[in-house]
Amino acid sequence: MKIQDISILGKKISASVASVIAGKDDVVRLAVAALFAGGNLLLDDVPGTGKTTLAKTLAKSVDCEFRRVQFTPDLLPSDLTGINYYNQKQGDFVFRQGPVFTNILLADEINRATPRTQSSLLECMEEHQVTADGATHLLTEPYFVIATQNPVETQGTFPLPEAQLDRFLVCTSIGYPSTESAVEVLQRGSGEPPINSIAPVCHAEEIVEVQKSVRNVFVHPDLMAYLVALTEKTRSLPEVSLGVSPRGSLALLSAAKAWAAFSGRSYVIPEDIRQLAGPVFAHRMMMRESFGSERKAALKAVGSVLQTVDVPSEKWDKT
Repeated sequence: MKIQDISILGKKISASVASVIAGKDDVVRLAVAALFAGGNLLLDDVPGTGKTTLAKTLAKSVDCEFRRVQFTPDLLPSDLTGINYYNQKQGDFVFRQGPVFTNILLADEINRATPRTQSSLLECMEEHQVTADGATHLLTEPYFVIATQNPVETQGTFPLPEAQLDRFLVCTSIGYPSTESAVEVLQRGSGEPPINSIAPVCHAEEIVEVQKSVRNVFVHPDLMAYLVALTEKTRSLPEVSLGVSPRGSLALLSAAKAWAAFSGRSYVIPEDIRQLAGPVFAHRMMMRESFGSERKAALKAVGSVLQTVDVPSEKWDKT
């Protein structure tokens, strides 16, 4: 797919989501970029800011199969991935697919499930497959996991381990709306829910084609070196106990390519990397002293890294 076509499609999906989510164009664009990059999205925010609505609207804007799972402490891994059961009519064991067999999965309140259940998503999110009783079942492309969690409430929750967080391409917060946007939310909510009028603007096959094309976006070697320098700097900060891994570097590279294609460019520029460093890096970092606000502390550390590492100067396209 041509870059301009990707940009047009991204704007169509964003406009569709923005018709429901008022005043959050930056968050919507980040969510669409995560989809185009073939990654997963974690929405980390307090209740009532529209996390679930954003996920459902994005899913309805794309003609893909969508399933939602409400995560609870009694949810079992087999409730997600599926189970082998004995079918008396067939006289043999049959695999019954779980809700992870879809295109877009909404894992609502993911941190309310036990670590055992959370870990059942690792293979799905990273390798797009499920292994049950020694048999591997491939998931249908595109495959996109949107998870939500409440960072304030801790009772009855299980914090996501670093291995789980590392599977999310980006993590972001929606935040409270501005005064103008809040009024618009009230106006939209006073009648028929706007999400009911959402119609798909593209098909699953188009998303797969976009994801393949995004991988071909050009990245100058100097920019790759810049990205590595940012990654390595996160590991040397005194306030950081665990910096960004090589998987984080690859995640930022993929996200920057998708962001560039969304912007109508066939090549990445430094601003793409700088804009996405926070959403891609912060949730992958462990801080020494965060006092319950680790994400804020990590975002501040990423900002410090961006100010410290020199931005290269070059002509960034192939010519």
